[in-house]
Amino acid sequence: MGSSVWAQANTTEITITAEPPLRVSGFDDVSQQALPISVSAINLETLRDIGAQRITDALRLDASVSDSYNLPAYWDKLSVRGFALDNRYNYRREGLPISAETIIPMDNKERIELLKGTSGIQSGTSAPGGLVNYVVKRAPNDPEKTIRDVTLSYGPGNNRLAAADLGGRFGPEAGFGYRLNVAHEDLDPYIRNTKGYRNLVALAMDWRINASDRLEWEFEQSHHEQIGVNFYSLLGPGSHALPAPVDGTRNITRQPSSRPGVFDGLTGTVRLKHQLDNGWRWDTQYGVQQLRADDRLVYASGCATAPTDRFCANGDFQIRDYRSDNEHRNSEALQTELRGHTQLGGLEHKLKFSVMRQRQINRMPAVYTDNLVGITNSINGGLTPANPADNRAAPNTNISDYNTELAVNDYVQLTEKTTAWLGLRHTQLSRQSVQSDAQHEVKDTRGISTPWVALSHQLSPSYSVYASYGQGLEAEATPNLPNYTNKGQPLPALRSTQREVGVKSQHGPTLWHATWFDITRPATANAGGACGYDSAANTCTRQIDGQAHHQGLELNTQTKLDQWSFGGSAMWLDAKREDATVQANLNGQRPINVPKYILRGMTEYRYATLPGLRTGLRLSREGERNVTETGDIMLPAWTTLDATTHYDTKINSTASSWTLAINNLANKHYWRESPRQYGQYFLYPGAPRTVRATVVFHL
Repeated sequence: MGSSVWAQANTTEITITAEPPLRVSGFDDVSQQALPISVSAINLETLRDIGAQRITDALRLDASVSDSYNLPAYWDKLSVRGFALDNRYNYRREGLPISAETIIPMDNKERIELLKGTSGIQSGTSAPGGLVNYVVKRAPNDPEKTIRDVTLSYGPGNNRLAAADLGGRFGPEAGFGYRLNVAHEDLDPYIRNTKGYRNLVALAMDWRINASDRLEWEFEQSHHEQIGVNFYSLLGPGSHALPAPVDGTRNITRQPSSRPGVFDGLTGTVRLKHQLDNGWRWDTQYGVQQLRADDRLVYASGCATAPTDRFCANGDFQIRDYRSDNEHRNSEALQTELRGHTQLGGLEHKLKFSVMRQRQINRMPAVYTDNLVGITNSINGGLTPANPADNRAAPNTNISDYNTELAVNDYVQLTEKTTAWLGLRHTQLSRQSVQSDAQHEVKDTRGISTPWVALSHQLSPSYSVYASYGQGLEAEATPNLPNYTNKGQPLPALRSTQREVGVKSQHGPTLWHATWFDITRPATANAGGACGYDSAANTCTRQIDGQAHHQGLELNTQTKLDQWSFGGSAMWLDAKREDATVQANLNGQRPINVPKYILRGMTEYRYATLPGLRTGLRLSREGERNVTETGDIMLPAWTTLDATTHYDTKINSTASSWTLAINNLANKHYWRESPRQYGQYFLYPGAPRTVRATVVFHL
C-alpha cells in the first residue's frame, strides 16, 4: 500500500498499486507495503483512465503534490510536501537521473513512481520535496501474450490523438521481446490561440541470453511544438485584494509575432542483468538523454510603472517576447549495482552496493533576446506598440555538472517482526557555470555524504509502524557578479533533514496509511543595501538565512464495498520560515503558493447488470495559500469535481475500452495557483469544464 492514494488493481478508475516493487525507493526488491518510507505508483490502467498526457495529470491524484509555476505548453513544475522539485536533479527515468527541463511524453510509460520527502539515499543532490521516476513500457514476459492497442482520443478542447501500442515476443524460445509505441496529437486545447502538435516514437526490446543473463534496451524520440501561455497577475499598486477569477480560455499574451516553443528529446537506456551464485545479482545500466529546445514565450512583464511586479491597477501590462533558440541539454549516466544477502553477526543482511557516474552538460545559444512588444490590457486586450523600443540581448549561461556517487543500502531482520534499514550515499560533485561570453565563471567542487536510517515493526498481520530519519543535500554558489562580496564562491552545503513516522494497515479490501513528517531546509538570502544586478561592487552578500520548516500529516485510504470502490488522500501542511535575520519579516510566514491542506477523493460504481460499465466521481480540493510574502493577499481554497464513464465491450469480436470524462463538472471559475517567479506575482486560472472522449481497440 505504501502511501498510495487509492488502490485496487484493474477494478477502479484510480488504480495506484503496491506491486511491483518501486525502483525509486532505493530498495527496489522490497514490496511497497513493507517499505518504511512514503512512496506511491500510478500504473498504466490509471494513466489510461485519466488520459494523462503530462506527469502533472497523474501526480495530481496524490494529495502531497501540487502545481509550482506550471505553465501550459512548457515543462512540468511540481511541488511535493510544499517544496518545489528541481527539474535538473529530482527526476529519474528507469532509475537513472535525467533532466526534466523538457516536455516528457507519457504514451510509452508503464507507471510513474513518486518518493515523498528527502531523497539523499537515492540521489546525491536534490530538493527535499521528493523524487519522481518514469518507468517505460516493456515487452510482455508471457510468450503467449501479444499487445495490439490502438487509441483514438478527442479533447480536452479540440485536441486529437492517435496512438498505437504493440508488443510481443519472438525468436527461439521467445527469447526476444519488443514494445513499440507511436503517437501523434494535434494540439488545440481549451486555451484559445495555443495550437501545436506533438509526435512520439518509442521502442523497448529485450534478449533473454540464457538463464542467468538478460539484456534490455530502449529509446524514445519526441517532438513537441506549441504556442506558449503566460499567467495573469495582481492589480496594483496599493491594492490588497485578489482580482476576480477570469475566463481561463484566454491567452492574454498571444500576439501575431508569437512563435511556438519547440522541445525535442532523444532518450534511451541499455541494461544488462546477470544472476550470480547464492542469490546475488549484478546489474549495469547506461542511460543517455539529448534535448534540444527553442525556448520562446511572449509573456506579461508587469506594469510599466512601479511596482513592476504586477499589472497596473486598470489591467494594463507590458508584453515582452523572449527567445532562446537552439538550447542543448545532454545527460549521461552509467550505474552498476551488486545486490544479495549474507549472514553477518548472526543476522541476515540484504545488501545493495552501487556506483554511478553522471554528467549533465547544458550548452546554450550565445545570446537570448527579450524585446518589448508593447502594452496591452488583461481585460480588453488590444496593443499599444512599444515606444521607444526596448530590445535586450544578453549572454546565456553554460553549465557542466559531473557527479560520482557511491551508495550502500542494507536492511536487517533484527527479529521476526522488526527490521532495521540503513543507507549511505557519498557524492563527489564538480560543477561549473560560465556565461556564453566567457564571463562570470563559477566552480563548485566538493564531496558530500547523506545518511538514512529507519526501523519498522509488524504489530500484527494487519498493522505495521515505522520511523525514519534521512538527509538530503543541495549545492549552491553565489553568482559571480561584481556586486557580491563572495562572488563565485560555493555556499555551505544546504543540508535538509526529514523525520517521518508512519502506520500502515491492510485488512481485507480496506487499506490505509497515516504519515507524520518534519522537514527542515536551509534558506538563502541576499544581505546588503544594494543587491540589484547593476549594483555597485561589493555591496551585497549571498548567505544562508534561517530555514524553511515543513511539518505535515498525510492520510491515505481505500476500500471496496460490493460494487462500490472508495479512495481518498489528504495532507495537512504547516509550512513556515524560521530564524531568518536578513528577511526577518518572513519569520512565521507560509511560503508563497503552498496550500494549507489538500484533499483528493474518488468513488466508483461497477454495474452488475451491465458488465464492463463503471462510472466514477473524483474530487480535488486545495486550501488557501499566500499570494504575497506576508500573506496580506490570499488565494482562497478551491474545489473541483470530475466525472467519468468507462465501458469495456466487444465490437465485431474486437475488444475495446471507451471513456467519457468531464473535468470541472460544475464549470467553476477559480484561481488555481499563485507562484512568484522572475520578480513577479502570477495568478493561473483553473481550467473550465472540459470533455474528453477516448476509445482503445485491443486488436
